[in-house]
Amino acid sequence: MEERLLAIREAGFNTFLLKADDVFLDMLTDSGVNAMTVEQLAGMVSAQDAYAGSNTYEELARAVEEVLGFKYTLPVHQGRAAEHLIARTLVRQGSFVVTNFHFTTTRAHVELAGGVLVELPIPEALDASSEHPFKGNMDTVRLEEFLARNHERTAFVRVEALANLLGGQPVSMENIKLVKEICERYGVPLVIDGSMIDWNSYFVKERELGSWPLGKIIKEFASHADVFYMSARKAGSVRGGLLATNNRELYEKIAVLLPVFEGFLSYGGMSVKEIAALAMGLRQLTEEELIGSEIELIRYGVRELDKAGVPVVKPPGGLGIHVDALKFLENVPRNRYPAGALTAAFYIASGIRGMERGAISNDRLPDGREEYPALELMRLAFPRKTYLRSHVEYLVDRLVWLYENRDVVKGLEWVYEPPVLRFFLGRLRDVGNWSQTLADKYRREFGER
Repeated sequence: MEERLLAIREAGFNTFLLKADDVFLDMLTDSGVNAMTVEQLAGMVSAQDAYAGSNTYEELARAVEEVLGFKYTLPVHQGRAAEHLIARTLVRQGSFVVTNFHFTTTRAHVELAGGVLVELPIPEALDASSEHPFKGNMDTVRLEEFLARNHERTAFVRVEALANLLGGQPVSMENIKLVKEICERYGVPLVIDGSMIDWNSYFVKERELGSWPLGKIIKEFASHADVFYMSARKAGSVRGGLLATNNRELYEKIAVLLPVFEGFLSYGGMSVKEIAALAMGLRQLTEEELIGSEIELIRYGVRELDKAGVPVVKPPGGLGIHVDALKFLENVPRNRYPAGALTAAFYIASGIRGMERGAISNDRLPDGREEYPALELMRLAFPRKTYLRSHVEYLVDRLVWLYENRDVVKGLEWVYEPPVLRFFLGRLRDVGNWSQTLADKYRREFGER
């Protein structure tokens, strides 16, 4: 306990700055920390490690066409690299990018390119307790109205499937079709962030198209994109990413930027070994039992926490368990960052490293004011092929204890605040030294564990 208290203080109450050696269960992210399959590891051994013209790249291109349906593939070092290239190609000063919900790096790249991000989620998306099965859907009525007025200034429409900051909530097949129809009507490109298309498609199968094979759902969903990109660190279980399209003109515009910012066309900032692993990882996206295993663990954890009265995002989504910090810490005002305080407190109580997904994950407005999001969440991510039910049982036990002692937690205040993507490097302190009070209470009940 004393070691955890010291560690979180040294990290500025920012779980990103904790050392991995000080963490018991690492649920910070599912990005870049997934376990690979033996087939992926075997592919890395036999990769043709050439700077240009590698047949390993050709294998990736074939996998992209077979699984996702795209003719043109550009590897990149991770998802934010794809976002950078797309924004640099399509966004102009004052142009709009419309999305179902933002992701932190997406927003940063759009704004750095001079654009304005416009979010059009459905109303249910912002209600953590709503049981709507597809809370990642875009509000197509508002999309139609917006493009009718602003299509000439709209660089592209972006759909993220799953919607990360909404609690890992999926987008339906019906919704992506409607979004595509509206985009075509106004001549606006549709960009799909498919970093978690495996989990999104699993929910589409469960909740919408039960008779369809998972592989067919994945390919059909992706087919609506003019540009598809993904962080392969998630569904692909590889440190890398890709851009794909069937539009030759768009491909050529983006391709000329790849050697400038990433690397040559056949590796794009990835090692060739990881390209081989990604080719296999894409093909394994269609294996339903493999893809559904973490979703079942998340579902179990959400159900047990809900039974204990802990406020969680429902219905259970992909990515991880999401805890509603506004309801968990009702005594903590918004300007004391309840999601950040909850995430730090949970580390003290459990040794589990989660992630704040609330106001700290947003940057300030240009005038210096805070922009408080509708949702303040603590995310406990589930890396693929990593954790077991016993780990979830431990998580539930410690989170229920913290909920019963939640009045101890008083919030956080800034010590060091970077101007962009502040949640990565920012440092805070606990208001009123509540971390010591929580640690003392824990020690009296559990001892030094």
